[in-house]
Amino acid sequence: MPSTALVWFKRDLRTRDHAPLLMAASCDAAAAVFVIEDEWLQSPEFDPQHLDFVLASLIPLREALAARGLPLLVKVGPVLPVFDALRKEFAFTHLFSHEETGPGWTYQRDRDVARWCRARGVIWKETPQTGVVRGLKFRTGWAGKWAARMNGAALSAPQAFAGARLRMDEMPTIQSLGASNHRTLPAAGERAAWDVLGRFVGGGGREYRRSLSSPLTAEEGCSRLSAHLAFGTISMRSVHQASEAAIAATNDRDLAYGLRGFAGRLRWHCHFMQKLESEPSIEFNNFARAYDGLRETSFSQALFEAWCAGETGFPMVDACMRSLKATGWLNFRMRAMLVSFASYHLWLHWRETGIFLARQFLDFEPGIHWSQMQMQSGTTGINTLRIYSPSKQARDHDPAGLFVRRWVPEFGSPTYAMPIVDEQVAVKSAKDKLYGLRAKPDSKREASAVQQRHGSRKSGLPPSGIRVKRKDADIESPQLKLF
Repeated sequence: MPSTALVWFKRDLRTRDHAPLLMAASCDAAAAVFVIEDEWLQSPEFDPQHLDFVLASLIPLREALAARGLPLLVKVGPVLPVFDALRKEFAFTHLFSHEETGPGWTYQRDRDVARWCRARGVIWKETPQTGVVRGLKFRTGWAGKWAARMNGAALSAPQAFAGARLRMDEMPTIQSLGASNHRTLPAAGERAAWDVLGRFVGGGGREYRRSLSSPLTAEEGCSRLSAHLAFGTISMRSVHQASEAAIAATNDRDLAYGLRGFAGRLRWHCHFMQKLESEPSIEFNNFARAYDGLRETSFSQALFEAWCAGETGFPMVDACMRSLKATGWLNFRMRAMLVSFASYHLWLHWRETGIFLARQFLDFEPGIHWSQMQMQSGTTGINTLRIYSPSKQARDHDPAGLFVRRWVPEFGSPTYAMPIVDEQVAVKSAKDKLYGLRAKPDSKREASAVQQRHGSRKSGLPPSGIRVKRKDADIESPQLKLF
């Protein structure tokens, strides 16, 4: 019986290092589809900038696949009706896709797709595309699995397909979908991703470690690959291998030093994603349920709105928020400061602030996002509480006030907002509540369970829950881990 394949693109918008494409290339007939899903457009974390970047990535992908004989259909609507309609036109026997670690609606959608395939006799083959390991119960041995996968041979793009003859509709536009994006996007698509990677490993990463903490220098000093990794226009394995090859080949000590720091952070990318894969409920619930009720009943809408608007009266916080809202990107330390300020100074729950930030980040990656929101909010039970002082961050990373004055031009004038909370009072209250909760026996027992399931085996809290001295441990730090 002839094998006919449908390649289902999701967050993997590329041709290189793409296992589903290779599998489809060996079939008797093949087609590909990307579905702009109603559930995505209606999800609370969605923003038009995400759609704009996807559409800009699909245009060159469609052209590249067409040159190889594979039609890429772009459909709008729920996945199952789209698949039903496609099967009437093209009776595919196999569905090929990458595994996805996404928001809760994608988890439910994939379960529905699995039932749909079983009912119709369609063989659905999912393959990994990151270092996330599906079905992993505990973290022991995870680092070795990550290394084996990332060091495996990257897959070449197929050169030819036996493409199915299908009617090709025009590519939707952001306007035809009833959306508009006010932000200026970085270049999108697979070629753009490789260009960004080439510049970074070819010399741009020289100042990486020295640049990534300040919003003034991080814009140019960071890799700027995060959106490409989030939407899969380049694979994690390709970035890892290119970084390692550049380190091995260079005689430039500064470049090697910067790239080594970057290469280490690639591991943390998948480390955080693994948490959501292993426990999808952390998108909605505290890692440690001992923290339930801690902030939910005291949420202040007025403080939340001031934080969202960048009108808190704390100049570095406001500058970072306004910059993020305008550009869709912010360096990691300043992201952590925004969450820390919302969680400790304003005592806001991470779910509401996390949804708002998800819409601002072009590079929104659910696994990283929700793990970090909880880590920076102090609800994992296992990570050190890191409460940022906005004034110290300004002194350390914007000493001349250049960043603040760029984004908060009214700073220093009578029109600038007064601080919406007393910093010392707010921080003391937050510490009292959190450290008091952490000291309870039930909280300690739960922290051990969280560590057993999610913690890095190099972190300061071993699986037994016994504390170790800092000098004897590589303390897991939430800072400077990513891009």
